[in-house]
Amino acid sequence: MTTVAPQSDLRRHELADFLRSRRERITPEQVGLVRGRRRRTPGLRREEVAQLSAVGVTWYTWLEQAREIQVSPQVLDALARALLLDSTERAHLFALADSTDPAPDTRCPSVTPALRAMLDQLDPIPACVQNSRYDILAYNATYARLLCDLDRLPREDRNCLWLAFTNPEWRASLADMPDVNRMLAAKFRASMAGHLAEPAWKALLARLEAASPEFREIWARHEVVGLGSNKKYVRNAHVGLLRLEHTSLWLGPAAGPRLTTFVPLDEETRLRLAQLRSLSSPAAA
Repeated sequence: MTTVAPQSDLRRHELADFLRSRRERITPEQVGLVRGRRRRTPGLRREEVAQLSAVGVTWYTWLEQAREIQVSPQVLDALARALLLDSTERAHLFALADSTDPAPDTRCPSVTPALRAMLDQLDPIPACVQNSRYDILAYNATYARLLCDLDRLPREDRNCLWLAFTNPEWRASLADMPDVNRMLAAKFRASMAGHLAEPAWKALLARLEAASPEFREIWARHEVVGLGSNKKYVRNAHVGLLRLEHTSLWLGPAAGPRLTTFVPLDEETRLRLAQLRSLSSPAAA
């Protein structure tokens, strides 16, 4: 008598094999990691994928072992980013996990080695890569300590809106916080007009409304404003007041991922940014 494995078992094993194959094809340099002299594993190690995805090493190991564990769409999204999956591979990942992709029609925003090198070379000018939902996808060492310690935050919390309305350190760093947050919420509303039906956008909005009465009050005004360069004043906890010019440069033809820089407006700020860079460890984005 032949026993047929349940479909769920087949899915888990296919998912495990797929993750392993994608992990083994990526070099450490592609994701900004140091190879080291004693590396024997082809591609990335499991603990490196776990670190890049902000999940536990044991949990990710169980996933590659086809254990019967639950995987949320948010974790699958993080894995797709960490493993640099293209749109076809991303769709395959969600299909194997029997899960609904929160952003099925968007490309995985990967940060190439060249873009990471550009971020590093901009130091001590704070710089980061954001998407139109204000997720912080990558950043350099100075930006890592500009408004709060980004390296200590889980990946899902590295979002400018979430930090502006919920993170005490980020909020304390904004010299004109009420005006900045009002403008940020208005920009988010303008950006969201083209993404109203997308689960990832709706999930962020619901999370903000549940966590912040301030956000709920501002959101109810239905204000909208476009993007543009503007001055920003930051009270950095390490080096003091910084006067900056905030500029966004699009990385593609559509209003999606963008390179955001904060150029000093005066010599004092330039010197303080250099000091902040010397206090900062390399970014872990």
